[in-house]
Amino acid sequence: MTAEYRIAEDRLGGEPTLVVSAPNGSVRVVLALRGATLLSWQVRRGAAGGTRTTELTELTDGYRDEKELLAQDGVRAGLLAPFPNRVADGRYRFRGDDHDLLPGRRTDRLIYHGFARESPFELVDATTTADSARLLLHSTAIRPGRYPGYPFAVDLSVEYTVSERELGVEIRARNVGDTTAPYAAGWHPYFTLSRPIDDLVLHIPAQTLIRTDASLIPLPGEDALLPLDDSPGMDFRTPRPLGPAVIDACFTDLLPGPDGRAETVLSDPASGDELRVWQYGGHMHVFTGDTLARDRRTSIALEPVEATTDAFNRPEHAAALSLEPGGQRRFRFGVGYVSSGA
Repeated sequence: MTAEYRIAEDRLGGEPTLVVSAPNGSVRVVLALRGATLLSWQVRRGAAGGTRTTELTELTDGYRDEKELLAQDGVRAGLLAPFPNRVADGRYRFRGDDHDLLPGRRTDRLIYHGFARESPFELVDATTTADSARLLLHSTAIRPGRYPGYPFAVDLSVEYTVSERELGVEIRARNVGDTTAPYAAGWHPYFTLSRPIDDLVLHIPAQTLIRTDASLIPLPGEDALLPLDDSPGMDFRTPRPLGPAVIDACFTDLLPGPDGRAETVLSDPASGDELRVWQYGGHMHVFTGDTLARDRRTSIALEPVEATTDAFNRPEHAAALSLEPGGQRRFRFGVGYVSSGA
């Protein structure tokens, strides 16, 4: 009988987790049920099907313990819904109604990355074969009255597909309420190739940069769109070293490959290893981690997002954000590991 991928229950302190492992020991993934959060993605270096003696290498910089997971500092591998990144001043207007995501708060009105990252999920389905594992997690946490300023009912499902060299994610949303809801999703993973990011090479297949103010809120209207021909310091269309670049910005007008997906590539010129972050549609937000509480610039956030920062306050995005009653939305993305051999 051919051995299959294995899914086991575990805990991170008091938080329940799921551990996915390949039958030959070539990959190990850990997911927390809180937020359906990726905690760890370890892959065997070297060619696929290599010997069992080759060590696993960690490719993400996730929460290391329960305290970090609960604090949500850095939003490590957070699933971002019903909005990615920031909503200016914690307020927005949708279909004629004003909403306040931070009612009663007069100062420190920064809110970002939605509610899904802290919501409870449960495993509702799983399939394993000799080549992969598929896990489907579901949450009904987003309901009127649960989160201030978001009086909508949205069910979320997250499907993870784990194989020897790739991790795929699909976020699905269904509006189970009776009013149209504003909705967009994203992912906030930090990736590492075991070197300071200054030494790594980045390639982003984007044509345009989103210009922002000092609070990282996009400028009004067309002023927000800056062709990368006019911003050479942020132009990674040709792969080049990150060096000391400090980035917390969104790149858009991504050029897809022949298979329809756009790939942002992080590579280590010393080893030849690459991480290919892929997505179908949306934008790529990049954060070099300069303000993290720990291990600054040892990993980089490469974030596939459906919508840009503060999309809830931009009339030009209203139609794309609108999730009608009974309607469904899905956003697919993931990451592949390419090793030169070791």
